Amino acid sequence: MLHIGIDDTDSSKGMCTTYIACILYHEFKSCGFEVIGYPRLIRLNPFAPHKTRGNGAVSLRVKTKNEEKIKNKVLNTVSNLAELEDENTDPGIVFYKGKITPEMEKFALKAIRKIVSLNEAKKLAKKVNAEIYKFKKGRGIIGALAAISCPLKDKTYELLAYRTPENYGKERKIDSNSVFKMDKLFYPKTFDNVDNDNILITPNTPCPVLYGIRGETPEDVREANKVVKSREPIERTCIFETNQHTDQHIQKAKRIADMKQFESYVVIGEVKDEPKVIEGGHVFFTLKDSSGEITCAAYEPTKEFRKIVMKLKPGDKLKIYGGIGVHNTLNIEKMKILELAPLYKKLNPLCPKCGKRMKSAGKNKGLKCLNCGNKIPYEYKIIKKIPRNIKKKWYEVPPAARRHLSKPLIRCKNDI
Repeated sequence: MLHIGIDDTDSSKGMCTTYIACILYHEFKSCGFEVIGYPRLIRLNPFAPHKTRGNGAVSLRVKTKNEEKIKNKVLNTVSNLAELEDENTDPGIVFYKGKITPEMEKFALKAIRKIVSLNEAKKLAKKVNAEIYKFKKGRGIIGALAAISCPLKDKTYELLAYRTPENYGKERKIDSNSVFKMDKLFYPKTFDNVDNDNILITPNTPCPVLYGIRGETPEDVREANKVVKSREPIERTCIFETNQHTDQHIQKAKRIADMKQFESYVVIGEVKDEPKVIEGGHVFFTLKDSSGEITCAAYEPTKEFRKIVMKLKPGDKLKIYGGIGVHNTLNIEKMKILELAPLYKKLNPLCPKCGKRMKSAGKNKGLKCLNCGNKIPYEYKIIKKIPRNIKKKWYEVPPAARRHLSKPLIRCKNDI
């Protein structure tokens, strides 16, 4: 079986690596080649500094006796469709025959969770006898090898529909009501396709993708697609097997001090200070443990989630999933409130003589009843517990703010 990995063919101006995979998938099948399973869409480290927006690589598996024909077809297709004129597009192709080794799987997980160099990818490719083809700098070799090698213990599927070329860059024409209907009929088998009154299946870039439907199985997304109505032609569709919404990027951090920039973690800590809102609507607070502390962020796109964060108080114990970005803040994807710190307030007591509420008599002068003139020391103030307007449970950012790899709570069941 021949494994084919491809990455970094797109740019902000157009193209999509999944589109190239879709074309190859259909052409291989039409030529009578045996394509194994669905093409794969593997999302890599969402906090990698030099990533594209989605940071996704693709791979296909083909059984064939005519490998050269397959390889030439892949090379020609990438050469013709990749955005090679863009200075930041550096495509890479990997061909590999044989069993995926533990070392290859380890490399893929590193590409999803950490920063991987091009030299590391080249070294591993040479070791396992994988063929690599670089266009320009060839940084796509990293993702291409990871897409081939990635283990998928948990996986989801996405059906992607592609536009006809004359519509690239134009406003996408989708019947929104049909998308809401689809979501109502198929949720939670399909998920993260709408967010309140907004549909989320259409991208905002000038790429070939018209829309994408996320779901648990190929059958789920295929059936859901029958409900969605497009008001423009669809050139082709393709279902991808993917690590999207699986939390595959998350590492367990035993201590805050062990966490590193550009990586994603689940960590337990205690709220140190009151959450604060800054200009732009972003909310920040400090999480601490015995090893250190880190600033946590709920940025403006997380919308209502920020209101939950603002209810946190010093002493609250949290379990947080998130990643550390360019500003060294822990960007929250979801969190569980494990313990709520008790809150108290001091109240002036009722006058023991007449029953009226007492007032302060002045600095260091105790309390005085304005009704009868009775005075008592400050020590008689009442300590009252304040109920917390927040519960010990899981909270998550809305679908519109969710990263491709972040697992929504509807999928988590008992594994978090």
